[in-house]
Amino acid sequence: MKEVTADWLVPDWPAPPGVKGLFTTRSGGVSAPPFDSLNLGDHVRDEPAAVAANRERLRLAAGARPVFLNQVHGLSVAQLDEQIPDGFQADACVGSRTGVVCTVMVADCLPVLWCRADGRQVAASHAGWRGLAGEGGRGILEATLEAMRHAALPSEGATDPGDLLVWLGPCIGPRAFEVGAEVRAAFVAHDAAAQSCFVVHGPGKYLADLPALARLRLKAMGVSRIHGNDGSDAWCTFTDSSRFFSHRRDASRLGSTGRMAACIWKT
Repeated sequence: MKEVTADWLVPDWPAPPGVKGLFTTRSGGVSAPPFDSLNLGDHVRDEPAAVAANRERLRLAAGARPVFLNQVHGLSVAQLDEQIPDGFQADACVGSRTGVVCTVMVADCLPVLWCRADGRQVAASHAGWRGLAGEGGRGILEATLEAMRHAALPSEGATDPGDLLVWLGPCIGPRAFEVGAEVRAAFVAHDAAAQSCFVVHGPGKYLADLPALARLRLKAMGVSRIHGNDGSDAWCTFTDSSRFFSHRRDASRLGSTGRMAACIWKT
């Protein structure tokens, strides 16, 4: 992982010139506890003025407008342009223009950044377990690839999974993400290989490896150039309270928690 100002992360991947990405941490903002300090979520009981100030800091850092989606753990993908408003309901977004930033917010779910090797398209996906599992083997990652293919202009050529680069950002790690048997069943029913991503953790309980599940799905789609989160402790939002917000760690104890953002855009 490479770091930038205010402890934010920059994807360490061979992105083409003109494609920029970042992942915010909880540092560098103005929100008071328990949202200290760079909370970007406007739905978590933080002061609206503080959220607005934090979002403005992100806009200035990117040099373009982050588009904040209304994420619902679904399969909708937004096509970004200059007119799309914040609050558009989707769990992923695709962009091919400058001036707007593909943005997803997380606080344990897995953020996934995408770009074509030629830099013509970028995308961001919000992949909690529900979105990752999807329905009938089609989840948010499959939906994002479909949207990138649909949005590609004839002059740009087809979007080939083999030419895509993907970066997995911080999420709740495989030693902290306890789930029930229904979660395991949702993945294994589609792909028996997903069994390797679950470890028994008590009667009817398992520890799930979100990054590994995402890598299985991506490889099945033909995406092989996958970077970032490998499931090691350094990427775990739950265990590093000084750096990351975590819904599972903090929501019951503190009543709520902040949101971080994974962003990718064209310059």
